[in-house]
Amino acid sequence: MDFILLLKAFIQGLVEGATEFLPISSTGHLIIVGDLLNFNDDKAKVFDIVIQLAAILAVCWEYRRKLMNTVMHITHQTKAQNFSLNVLIAFLPAALMGLVFHDKIKEYLFTPITVAIALILGGLAILLIEKMPLKAKTVSIDDISRKQAWQIGFAQAVALIPGVSRSGATILGGMLFGLSRHTATEFSFFLAIPIMFAATGYDLLKNWQLLSIDDLAMFAVGFVTAFVSALIAIKFLLRFVASHSFRVFAWYRIALGIIVIWYFK
Repeated sequence: MDFILLLKAFIQGLVEGATEFLPISSTGHLIIVGDLLNFNDDKAKVFDIVIQLAAILAVCWEYRRKLMNTVMHITHQTKAQNFSLNVLIAFLPAALMGLVFHDKIKEYLFTPITVAIALILGGLAILLIEKMPLKAKTVSIDDISRKQAWQIGFAQAVALIPGVSRSGATILGGMLFGLSRHTATEFSFFLAIPIMFAATGYDLLKNWQLLSIDDLAMFAVGFVTAFVSALIAIKFLLRFVASHSFRVFAWYRIALGIIVIWYFK
């Protein structure tokens, strides 16, 4: 058993779980850390896909009651139907654009420098949005309108660019379009479920031949680490947004982006 490889798997799992739902770009961090660890070959890319699935399962576990209630009442309860439709609407823009541009994005944009630029620009966008006098008209995920769902969906599509941050785009986009900070954060969690299941499934189907029983230990370490750290990150973010702005994440993004450009240039 290769201890160094398992250590790399643990670190990448920790990075994925800790960053997936924070507005700092998990994909960007995985690319940067993968390059630093020299853990960035084709098999490592499949590994990154698998541990993203672990992070999504953490959301499913955290919100299992809401999800089960929606499934059980979707045929006859208006609230469950509206919630499901809004998630579907918000899912479509990124899903369709990802299907069309997936290969080009992977080929040309999955580089540390691209990530660094996106981190800096995203940080500046957060600072700008946090200065705006936003009014929260929607304080529950069950009150999100169809228009807001579409708007958040297009905001999520921007996050196809690595380094932008899917959670950052959907949370800040939700705030721009009238959702409260807490409601935008929760909706971002739910919206992660279909988009990331779809992305993970698509990538696994394309790369299944790279999977091997010999790598089971590596995948298991990364998967469990990502699941546990994602659960912690979800709980942290919900508590954090209750009394803080996202400025600290903005400055972190900018500082990290500058360091990455300096290091990889």
